[in-house]
Amino acid sequence: MAAAMSNVWCVVLTCLVAFSAAALAASNLNQEVDVTWGDGRGKILNNGELLTLSLDHTSGSGFQSKNEYLFGKIDMQIKLVQGNSAGTVTAYYLSSQGTTHDEIDFEFLGNLSGDPYILHTNVFSQGKGNREQQFYLWFDPTADFHTYSILWNPQRIIFSVDGTPIREFKNPESLGVPYPKNQPMRIYSSLWNADDWATRGGLVKTDWTKAPFTASYRNFNANACIASSSSSSSSCSSTSQSGDNAWLTEELDATRQERLKWAQKNYMIYNYCTDAKRFPQGYPKECALNAST
Repeated sequence: MAAAMSNVWCVVLTCLVAFSAAALAASNLNQEVDVTWGDGRGKILNNGELLTLSLDHTSGSGFQSKNEYLFGKIDMQIKLVQGNSAGTVTAYYLSSQGTTHDEIDFEFLGNLSGDPYILHTNVFSQGKGNREQQFYLWFDPTADFHTYSILWNPQRIIFSVDGTPIREFKNPESLGVPYPKNQPMRIYSSLWNADDWATRGGLVKTDWTKAPFTASYRNFNANACIASSSSSSSSCSSTSQSGDNAWLTEELDATRQERLKWAQKNYMIYNYCTDAKRFPQGYPKECALNAST
């Protein structure tokens, strides 16, 4: 049965679940990602232990993972831009390519000094997004590194912060709504200027006298199916000694469901599934599965 499910999940490309001991340790970012734009503003430092992205008036910067993934449990520790970050956006997301792309988003919207960051989340399937939920955080994300995680398996997507789930998006295919499951995605991250919309709807502009703005990354960890276009087989097998691929069927237990309720009750500031003005003809179908707790 497990083999049959693997063939369903990994129809096109080979998936190798990377659960080696090395994957559980701090990764070497030189081996995991490529800085792809920014003309030197993105840097990998300390023998691969640290990556920084910078933004100035000329350009932002960004990186992407060397591998494409088809399901996975992916963690990254990030320290966001300090001080007056209004107008800036630090994006960290999974995405495929093309007009019918899939995407799973974390976006951190900067703010004036002393005002909280907004954590913006979204899920795209076959090119359709508009599934936003937004949160404040219960700590200062600029003072230290914190872990931002995406669990993506065939049944659900779970967004977590320091191990606390903040959002669950369940597979809505039973309702006729597409779910990301066939398109391999890379991890992307970028730091860029979005002062036309990011802070208070664009009312607060970027203060370029505070540039360069810098976000820092470390401890990338991808326990994931790595898509390989060079192989014709269609399996999703574990390369670990233990064969532990429990995340492929992971769901929230009672304790984590309570943490999800806590986060949404106290820190959620926007949920598209409760925005009646935006959807006067009725909420999107998937909202029935993913109602705010």
